[in-house]
Amino acid sequence: MRICFIVFLFSVLSTNSFSQNLFQERIRKVTDQKTSIFLDKGIFHTGSNKTKSSLKSIRQHYRKGTKTERIVLDFKTTSIPRIYGHMSKGERKMYIDMFNTDLGESFATFGKSELVKSIDFFPIHNKMLSAEIIFHKDVLVDIFYLKNPGRFVIDAKR
Repeated sequence: MRICFIVFLFSVLSTNSFSQNLFQERIRKVTDQKTSIFLDKGIFHTGSNKTKSSLKSIRQHYRKGTKTERIVLDFKTTSIPRIYGHMSKGERKMYIDMFNTDLGESFATFGKSELVKSIDFFPIHNKMLSAEIIFHKDVLVDIFYLKNPGRFVIDAKR
């Protein structure tokens, strides 16, 4: 009985020590203007836009002078779909959920990146596309979107 209690207590404590409490994260609404406020963690969302869209491409540009990299998700529509995401400092990852979005037929992505190690896409079902951006090092990000055409912009810096 005592061993069962110790095993139970250890499993509860180890789960709590390694999990993230998203309720303590800052929640930020992404706007259509660059803020130049760089964050290393937190939850972000674009509001309740119900636009159905396709992700057309991802492109990037690295600026050596400022050591910043701009990552742009291009959509086929004039506005972006509803997006929820989480920037995780400890994991060096950004998670992005795009609602009513699919991966376009002629989807294009970029090659080598200074700050991004990889980008993986996970079509959850026909109404959601998830992405996981893995960075080489800890980064700070500024996130905003643009219209006509719809673009979701991530400015990352070391």
